[in-house]
Amino acid sequence: MGSKLYVGGLPYAATEAQLTSLFAAHGTVESARVITDKFTGQSRGFGFVEMASKEEGQAAISALNGTQMDGRPLTVNEAKPQEPRTGGGGGGGGRGRTDFGSRSRF
Repeated sequence: MGSKLYVGGLPYAATEAQLTSLFAAHGTVESARVITDKFTGQSRGFGFVEMASKEEGQAAISALNGTQMDGRPLTVNEAKPQEPRTGGGGGGGGRGRTDFGSRSRF
């Protein structure tokens, strides 16, 4: 089973190809993904890389954590499982205001 790594501190211009080539020096990269804003499409400054084995993942963490990419320090560590999201959001309860005050306009 492979190893999924979190990569933080990415330059906003970083591409998935750059991420792949950076990590390929430390093992087989199964996938590399730069996370982007869903509205603007701009990088959010972090991504995920899947390495073929745990050993290659640990080698990449040891070699790349704290190094710089385009002048920005990288944070590389083992990715944590995504937390389940809760419903969130208050909403208005579906009730509209119909009482606009009891005083007359005239």
